[in-house]
Amino acid sequence: MIRNIAVLLFLCMIPSLFAQGIQNENPLPLKKVVILTSGLAYYEHSGSLNGAANIALPFRQDAMNDALKTLVVNDPSSKNPVVTYQLEDSFTETTRIAINTSNGIMLFDVRDIRSIKFTDPEIEQGVKSALEFLDESANSTSRQLMLSLPATNQRNVSISYVIPSPVWKVSYRLDLEQKKPLFQGWAIVDNDSDTDWNNIALSLVAGRPVSFVQNLYPPYYVYRPVLPLSIAGAATAQTHDRGTAMRFEAEDELYMLREDSAELSAAPMARARTQSANIAGGAVETALGSDAGGQFEFTIRTPVTLNRRTSAMFPLVESGIEARKTLIYNGRGVHPRLGAEITNNSKMKLPAGPITVYDGGIYAGDALIEFWNENEKRLISFGEDLTISASTNSTNTTVISTVTISGGVMTINRTMSFNTAYTFINSDSSSKNMVLEKDKIANATLASPKASEQTTTAYRFNVTLPANRETVFTVVEQRPMLENITLLSQRIESILSYSTNQEIPQRVRTALQKAVELRQAVDTANNNIKNIEADRNRQIAEQDRIRRNLEAVGNQTPQGQEYLSRLTALDAQIDELTRNLERANANARAAQTAYENYLNGLSL
Repeated sequence: MIRNIAVLLFLCMIPSLFAQGIQNENPLPLKKVVILTSGLAYYEHSGSLNGAANIALPFRQDAMNDALKTLVVNDPSSKNPVVTYQLEDSFTETTRIAINTSNGIMLFDVRDIRSIKFTDPEIEQGVKSALEFLDESANSTSRQLMLSLPATNQRNVSISYVIPSPVWKVSYRLDLEQKKPLFQGWAIVDNDSDTDWNNIALSLVAGRPVSFVQNLYPPYYVYRPVLPLSIAGAATAQTHDRGTAMRFEAEDELYMLREDSAELSAAPMARARTQSANIAGGAVETALGSDAGGQFEFTIRTPVTLNRRTSAMFPLVESGIEARKTLIYNGRGVHPRLGAEITNNSKMKLPAGPITVYDGGIYAGDALIEFWNENEKRLISFGEDLTISASTNSTNTTVISTVTISGGVMTINRTMSFNTAYTFINSDSSSKNMVLEKDKIANATLASPKASEQTTTAYRFNVTLPANRETVFTVVEQRPMLENITLLSQRIESILSYSTNQEIPQRVRTALQKAVELRQAVDTANNNIKNIEADRNRQIAEQDRIRRNLEAVGNQTPQGQEYLSRLTALDAQIDELTRNLERANANARAAQTAYENYLNGLSL
């Protein structure tokens, strides 16, 4: 499909220097690459330049944002360096073409055009070069930054940038058969860039710097409102509050790589040269290890050559380490794991990776290890021991440890015990050592036995499994439970239950039994009040009934005279009940006061 003629005419007017600059190779060779485990790589080109220079830096399209964000130019003589690149949205296509002819501008449908030829050879070649550049840019993922360095003298120049890169990987080997077990590591590096590595200094950094991507490559257009013309009858413009464009916000500062290679490399670390029939045929020239700004850097000792789109393995570490064979069981599964307790004596901080384990001259299994600090002890496991079977049984018990009463509040301290019993059956003819890992229970502490060590989530115990024997190993953890009981608000049944609970100390139970007696006195007094009130209410109701009957028959009739006598008797009984009720209320108040004073005064 033919490109828009406007684009063709524009490119034809580009100076020939630019067209040649696109095709020139970078006069500054690549000298250094630093690959990080965070998915980035630092590239540094350096060399001597004489006079002005145009440098083409090829990048994958997905690396342009990082290249624009991190590009650093160090040219002591160039005062006005310029970086140019093709706009991402400039690679457009159309199906119509406009040509300025002697008869004016004419439009043609490209389907009607079979060929176009320019009579001027210079224009023909310029259009051809421009189209080739557009085709290469539009039909591939490759983009170029054009760096123009105007200067007249000879000087040393360096260019650096950070772009996305495959994470460098590591794989380890461990030979447990050696008198001092041999540990060896290899770094796996991928060159997926558009640049060959020819005798470069290669460093590998283990760490986790903060990094993010911002869309600096594609053009960004700010929204502007369309306002009506300020003519008669039209609405006037309004002012609006200032707004901010949406942007990506990082949670931390971007980690900046240091460019001083002297700072990035330290003195060589000691390394073992132990011979191993399994993983090393001779002394291995390993990488130099050094701290680098909170991270750890490995520098390959010799210059590295690696073509684009290829990968390679480089020796990273070789050292004798401390190792002790052991079984490992974490309460899951039927069989303990074959493993080893290893200590990093390599004087290097080693990144996470797989470990291939050899034992007895044969392959024993694979293990994984997280980031491994210097002198740090770790457990690794690489198989299962089928000669030992394991099972787990867990039970819980709760006991009262202490009871106190103060200010009418009884505090009961209970202890919940979590008992985990491990049963191991060793059917082998030899005794074996095992590290038992027990996951910690939340808010509980270890009661027994004493652990050999602990992690943030588990306890570890050293257990010996005798030959042809069954071994039971029990771990007890305890969690305190506190219960505060306001005695005055409890029903008598609850207090009676506490007073007969054999787990509660006798002195406390005796005090609670006294409280039960006082509470019973309160309840008896309250029941007496209810009985008197009920009797009095019945007498009053009877009195009311007789008054109504008296009104019906009259007080002069014999029946009326009888009603008058009964009313007089009822009045006397009601008066007596009223006096009894007052005494009963006083007794109930006294009983309640005695009960409350007793409980509030208890201190046990």
